[in-house]
Amino acid sequence: MKLKINITKKGAIISLSVLIATLLTDFFTKLAVMKNMEIGQTVPLIKDVLHLTYITNDGAAFGSFSEHRWVFMSLSMLLIIFLVALILIWEDGDALFYTAAAMVLGGGIGNMIDRIAYGEVIDFIDFRAFPKLWQWIFNGADSFVCVGAGLLILWYIMAEVRNYKKQKAAKSENGGADRE
Repeated sequence: MKLKINITKKGAIISLSVLIATLLTDFFTKLAVMKNMEIGQTVPLIKDVLHLTYITNDGAAFGSFSEHRWVFMSLSMLLIIFLVALILIWEDGDALFYTAAAMVLGGGIGNMIDRIAYGEVIDFIDFRAFPKLWQWIFNGADSFVCVGAGLLILWYIMAEVRNYKKQKAAKSENGGADRE
C-alpha cells in the first residue's frame, strides 16, 4: 500500500513553521531553567498562583508510567510517526488542522529529545492556583501537546458542522429527494 502525500505548500509551511517554533520555544525555556535554577528550586512569578519549579520527570505525563519508560518511549515514537504521516497525507487540512497537529507533534518531539538526551523530561511550570484540583508541574512541550490536542478537537467539530451544513444544503437543493 502506497500512501499519497496530500499536503499543500501552504500546509507544509504552516506545519514546519509551527513545529520549529514549538521546538525552539520548548528547547530554550528548558535550557534557561537548567542553566539558571537548581533541581527543586522554586521561583514565584505570582505567589501561590504561578511558580517556576525545576524538577525532572522520568515517566509520561505528570509522572505516570515512570517504571515503564521504554514502553512509553516506544509508544511516543509511534505517535510521532503517526502524526508526521497524518500531516503529510490528510486531504482536508486547513490552517487550524496543520497548526494543531504540528503543535502536538512538536511537543511530543520536544519531550522525546529530553528523554533521549537526559533520560528524563525537564519540567518547570508550576500552576498552584487550585492546589486541590491541580498539583502537577509541566513544561512547554506538555502545553503545546494539550493546546494542540484541544485545537484538533475544535477542528474536528468544525469540520463535522461544515459537512452537516453541506449535506443539508444538498438535500434542500434536491427538493428533499434524499429523505427517508
